[in-house]
Amino acid sequence: MDGRAVAPAAGTVLNALATGTGSAFAIDLETTATVDLTDDGEIVGEIDGQPDADTALIERCAELTIDEYADAAGLDETDVGARVRTESEVPMAAGLKSSSAAANATVLATLDALAVADAVDRIDACRLGVRAARDAGVTATGAFDDASASMLGGVTVTDNTSDALLARDEVDWWALVYTPPEQAYSADADVSACEQIAPMATLVEELALDGRYGEAMTVNGFAFSAALEFSTGPMIDAMPDVDGVSLSGTGPSYVAVGDRDSLEAVRERWDDRDGTTRLLQTRTDGTRIQ
Repeated sequence: MDGRAVAPAAGTVLNALATGTGSAFAIDLETTATVDLTDDGEIVGEIDGQPDADTALIERCAELTIDEYADAAGLDETDVGARVRTESEVPMAAGLKSSSAAANATVLATLDALAVADAVDRIDACRLGVRAARDAGVTATGAFDDASASMLGGVTVTDNTSDALLARDEVDWWALVYTPPEQAYSADADVSACEQIAPMATLVEELALDGRYGEAMTVNGFAFSAALEFSTGPMIDAMPDVDGVSLSGTGPSYVAVGDRDSLEAVRERWDDRDGTTRLLQTRTDGTRIQ
């Protein structure tokens, strides 16, 4: 029994570290997970091209999914093992929700292998991945905002303290992503510094819930760049031409949204910086079985 699923990455509208409320939107970078079920009870993960990478997250995703749904598949969870393999276009530790994409793809691929994916609500599947991310220690907030955007597509606004979906909307943007050479792990972020800018995060939340996503992103970007000590230079480069621009997650990537022609102009400026730029479409279809 085997399964396969693909999950998109995401960019940030509101970082949840300040208040527990977050917002993100899906972008067209993908992580693919393949799960082969076994009868030896062991769960072993592998990340393509990274033999020394930590596989705790994807192994925990498969484990929780088997524990939760093996009975529905007519199997004894104590006997069910899995071989999990992920491959990804999403750079790790770049603020583009690589962990959420990996978790969503693994959970859905495991459900596919169990032949119960059609019976499981996508938000419930998303919450399993969030739980696994907390267990694996790869997130400071649980990242339900990032995970829900990746799972459902479009823009989501969430309460990460209760894993509640507050709003979802579909957007027709292009997204330009600039990723500097350095990495920044979400679990290492200075949460106390972020909590000090809670009033700004509350303003961003109000803007996002009012559908003013571009303005929300830009306010978020300046506030969290200051709190997390990232440069605002890439944002200033982009602002004359875009609908919104922000530091994505806890960095180091920046994401700008708008029409393609405007973002092409920004790309010329960002290409002068060290790192990588990617021009991508936003995604409304979320995580899907292949």
